[in-house]
Amino acid sequence: MNQQTIKSTAQLTGVGLHTGQAVSLEFHPAEVNHGIKFRRVDVEEMPILKADVGLVDSTTRGTCLKSGEVEVHTVEHLLSALVACGIDNILIDVNGPEIPIMDGSAKLFIEAIEHAGIEEQDAEADYFVVEEPIFYKDDDGETELIALPYDGFQVTTMIDFNSKVLGTQHAHLNTLDEFKSEIAPCRTFVFLHELESLFDMGLVRGGDLDNAVVIVDQVMSAEKLAALAQKIGKPGIKIESEGVLNTTDLYFSNEPARHKLLDVIGDLALVGARIKGKIITTRPGHTSNVQFAKVLKKAFLMQKKSRNIPKYDPTATPVYDVNQIQELLPHRFPFLMIDKVIEVSENHVVGIKNVTMNEHLFQGHFPGNPIFPGVLQVEAMAQTGGILALLLQEDQEGWDTYFLKINNTKFKSMVRPGDTLVFKLELMAPIKRGIVQMYGAAYVGNKLVSEGEFTAQIVKRK
Repeated sequence: MNQQTIKSTAQLTGVGLHTGQAVSLEFHPAEVNHGIKFRRVDVEEMPILKADVGLVDSTTRGTCLKSGEVEVHTVEHLLSALVACGIDNILIDVNGPEIPIMDGSAKLFIEAIEHAGIEEQDAEADYFVVEEPIFYKDDDGETELIALPYDGFQVTTMIDFNSKVLGTQHAHLNTLDEFKSEIAPCRTFVFLHELESLFDMGLVRGGDLDNAVVIVDQVMSAEKLAALAQKIGKPGIKIESEGVLNTTDLYFSNEPARHKLLDVIGDLALVGARIKGKIITTRPGHTSNVQFAKVLKKAFLMQKKSRNIPKYDPTATPVYDVNQIQELLPHRFPFLMIDKVIEVSENHVVGIKNVTMNEHLFQGHFPGNPIFPGVLQVEAMAQTGGILALLLQEDQEGWDTYFLKINNTKFKSMVRPGDTLVFKLELMAPIKRGIVQMYGAAYVGNKLVSEGEFTAQIVKRK
């Protein structure tokens, strides 16, 4: 499936649940690979914060992103709506430190996105495919999140607050197509006995019976209730029995569990890719959701890196064999490092080096412990990249290539006789005035053994 953005701008206004401040949102379409980003338009220079788990600063009653001194609080409901609508790229202008709570659910965000329209883009969407079970359990062992292989996206959530009023609840989402009707309307909730301490912490300043379900799991005295009502500025609160405050009707008997499922989806959006898998959560909260998102993000980055590993079939006919390589490069034994080229495009090339014990260098390099030198891996990568640079010239003969700069070079694993090195070199910028900038990576099998960024100049021989 391809990436998607919105067709036109959309606006929303509301108040922050915890700050109580009036805030406006404006959604803007964004280009391919932009991702989901927030722009604080009320701050000088309008800093942009990416929806990324690495920017999570706080998970106290909501998920907060922070970069430098700039924050965006309570992002999870909006992120959940974006996931449900399949939005990969969007710029969200916000003129305050918190996303508005609206009605406490994702419903109004869904409606705003649909009003703006959804547009498919000319690039494939990025997926994290769960290939094996991934587990996270918090320190007390009561909260557990699991990702399992599944050809789709499902979420199951169980909550248990040890409350006879709320009880143990389950919620399940079979596909994202069900989100709008089954999950999006479900509101955030809070226990009445928590309100005073939350208010004293500077939170829930924008809370209201219109944007949260308040659950009464213990009847308060009239005096204590009056004091709480005065503190939070909500006179007229009455409690006749345990249950839902002020006889607010629940949309679903398991609305709290469904809202927790909504939160899970929003927090896992911070992985930065669509997820293909089955998510099962037990007693989730924002802290555990974010920790699990970090685990998934790490697995996703490893998976993404492995996708770039070239596939080498030693029986396939090469694009260039060693004789053809010698027609392009001036190097000869013992300094010709490339045996064949198996892939070439306008911006990348893949070369092969078979390391054998007969290499002349092993006679003096760590005798008794033969290791292929890292500097020669770099040279081999440069030769591989040089082949691409020469192929992109109209006249491919009579050139020499000289290093100008080597940056961020890392050697991650030893290479020994018997290994086959696979080099992948990719252009980092178009070649201009003979200057070539490339990123190179060397693999043995699926293992990255070295990498670096290279700048060289190709010069015509006189």
